[in-house]
Amino acid sequence: MTVVHEREPVTEILRTMAVDGGVCGELVRAARTHSPEVARLTEAESLSHVTALIRAAGEWFATFDGIEQQDFTAALLLGADRAGQGVAMTAVLRGVQAALNRAVEITVGRCRAAGVADGTVLDVVLRLNEYGDAIERHVINGYRAAERATPHETAEVRTHVLRRLLVGGVVPSPLEMAGAGMRPGRGPFHCLVTGADDPASVRILTDRLSGPGTVLGLVEGRLAGLCHRMPEGPEAEMPALVVVSPAAPLEEIRPLYRLCVRAVEIGVRRGRHGLYELTDLAAEIALADQPLMGAHLSTRLLGALDRADGFHHQLALTALTFLDNGRRLDQTATALFTHPNTVRYRLGRLQQITGHTPTDLTSGPLSEPLSTLNWWWALTTWLGEDRDPPSPS
Repeated sequence: MTVVHEREPVTEILRTMAVDGGVCGELVRAARTHSPEVARLTEAESLSHVTALIRAAGEWFATFDGIEQQDFTAALLLGADRAGQGVAMTAVLRGVQAALNRAVEITVGRCRAAGVADGTVLDVVLRLNEYGDAIERHVINGYRAAERATPHETAEVRTHVLRRLLVGGVVPSPLEMAGAGMRPGRGPFHCLVTGADDPASVRILTDRLSGPGTVLGLVEGRLAGLCHRMPEGPEAEMPALVVVSPAAPLEEIRPLYRLCVRAVEIGVRRGRHGLYELTDLAAEIALADQPLMGAHLSTRLLGALDRADGFHHQLALTALTFLDNGRRLDQTATALFTHPNTVRYRLGRLQQITGHTPTDLTSGPLSEPLSTLNWWWALTTWLGEDRDPPSPS
């Protein structure tokens, strides 16, 4: 067929349309105009589906494989999403058909403007109609599959796919990920892991963290998931610790998941709650995973302290609080519910006992930031998980 010889310009036209915000916007407007039910949804959501469908059409023209070999994940996901949103199937198909018809019109106009022969343009229209018919069939299939799935079955599918992505096993296919509510072709993902350990907290976090493109489930006993956007919300709305990784491609998610799990383990032990980015806890993860170095630092700087002595615990806790508050006496006193003179006295006694002090970090061979880090690491190791000192005897 003639179109085979001229497929490169046609393919380039479709690829250009997929990244042309004006074209995608026109298709969305066509769908919303012809389907009031679709118009009640956000434009951004419709736009994401339109872009994916045009991109898939460009890939088909690039290969010219049979229609049965094509990836119709975007169409399946569109149908499943609309079913979950309660949009009637007839309304969905009206919107899809209107967008497809407008896509054909724009493609024909651009092909003629590019000098593509009329015979080839006719072949393009026929192939686009074939593609459109396949799109509609897969939208219907995705819609019906979502209708048949019970909430319990849907949750099980999502959890199974998440475990394979985050922990191990055969990597799910795009079709499986679409069935779990994921959009694998829409850019990188953030991994999130929570410290929720009771059903009530899990329910609250599921409600607070859920949103378009977010998939949550219980993985290794923790509520975890993947999302396209960083969650938002005041700390008070999070009943437990939530750690979110930087965005990354799916093939890089597993090591980020392990780091998030480690961050949650450390953060929960230290009483943290609320939303944290993984990088916020980078230093704590690094220090916690080098216990031998921490022990040697603790011995060097605090070897003269006695862990059985409540007053020594008080001195170490005061020094750590002093570092946590930017080495400010007034803020440290407020945090400890005491007087600045008391803080000054305790820091002086720490220096008398150990021969070292966290008050002057510029006199040694290390820079001030490194000296601060060493002191913080030594004190954290010495105090362990018990930050509340026993009462002085």
